[in-house]
Amino acid sequence: MTRLSDYRWHRADPARDTIYALASGQVRAAIAVLRVSGANARNIVVALAGKQPVPRRASLVTFADPRSGTPIDRGLILFFPGPASFTGEDCAEFHLHGGPAVVAAMIAALARFKNTRPADAGEFTRRAFENGKLDLTEVEGLADLIDAETEAQRRQALCQAEGGLRRKAEAWRAALLEAAALLEAEIDFADEADVTPLARRKLAGILAPVRADLEAALAVARAGELLRDGLSVVIAGPPNAGKSTLLNALAHREAAIVSALPGTTRDAIEVRLDIAGIPVTLIDTAGLHASQEPIERIGIERARAKAESADLVLWLSEAKAPVTPEFPPATKVWPILTKIDLHRRFSAREGAIALSAATGENLDVLLERLLNFARTAVGAGEPALIMRERHRKAFASATAALRRAETGIDGPVELLAEELRAAIRALEILIGKVDVENVLGEIFARFCIGK
Repeated sequence: MTRLSDYRWHRADPARDTIYALASGQVRAAIAVLRVSGANARNIVVALAGKQPVPRRASLVTFADPRSGTPIDRGLILFFPGPASFTGEDCAEFHLHGGPAVVAAMIAALARFKNTRPADAGEFTRRAFENGKLDLTEVEGLADLIDAETEAQRRQALCQAEGGLRRKAEAWRAALLEAAALLEAEIDFADEADVTPLARRKLAGILAPVRADLEAALAVARAGELLRDGLSVVIAGPPNAGKSTLLNALAHREAAIVSALPGTTRDAIEVRLDIAGIPVTLIDTAGLHASQEPIERIGIERARAKAESADLVLWLSEAKAPVTPEFPPATKVWPILTKIDLHRRFSAREGAIALSAATGENLDVLLERLLNFARTAVGAGEPALIMRERHRKAFASATAALRRAETGIDGPVELLAEELRAAIRALEILIGKVDVENVLGEIFARFCIGK
């Protein structure tokens, strides 16, 4: 993983290096896009395109090597003067034919310019953050948007990338700054008897709605994190209960080996599913039973650990001989009776789903229940505000400070002011106004080159 120290040397003045990177895929394609950002971008555009293009308007030009004058390709050039650009610096995009030789020749030409170098992972976005074009939550939303696999993930990430969380946090911060001003006024006019009661009543009216909003977001925090990371559903049960067959049926492919031999599945097999726009990781595990075979016992221990940490466990056992699962009370377990195509005479259990993964019988019933479970888990309303543990901590810190302030609303003004400062600081950490260095390296290292 890239360390924060790897980034620090790039943080400099406007004369720092101009960076470039391929923003499109690395494979052979119809179009390739090369991005450039920095103080030398304008000179690079003129040297390669032979002219200064109209800002923010695509121009068809012949790109040529400035050293030899040899044509490289004919394509489009876009120039974005700073600060009205993604990074806040002068930026350019070269749209070329996507052949490897064309891209290599263009990159070689860019590399010969003075103070110009390849971009690090996420460096374009980092410069946008440093130049005030994006706040930290928008950066995180952009990263999630790039990684989004499902429609629901896309909607949630887009909301944050477009400033949904930032706008909320700034509104709360503005309200708390107003409250802080009331306390300052109380300090300035402490000798006037009627000031304190009026200020405290108004203060309480400001703090309560902010605290209620923060608490409401915290109450559904798990939903946002689940949607971002995906739900985990473990298929567990005794050997030969049909676990791998069910995994393959739900995945619509042969993801796991199916055999009549007990212990075929030794390690967990994961399949990523998109259930109505909600990401679900389906995990097939080793059969749970008493075993003396060392390697099989490791697989069984891992299977149990996976099940106990999952959002949902599908407990499979044959319809002719149901087995009762043994998990901690907090584990959410659905009993599934399998192989009903082979065993038509069986006793149905309350709440259990009886199905045949081999024939598909009642598989639609299980899928419908999974869909309802997933929708309930991630919520069906507006996109969640809290999508990461960092967000949750900032919300919790601000909420705790406001609760203390409301509890001591009639107490010393100095204590109230300190609690307000703590709440405001938590919101500023959330959007990246203060104390961001400890998270920047981790966030930007996850970006792809060219973004």
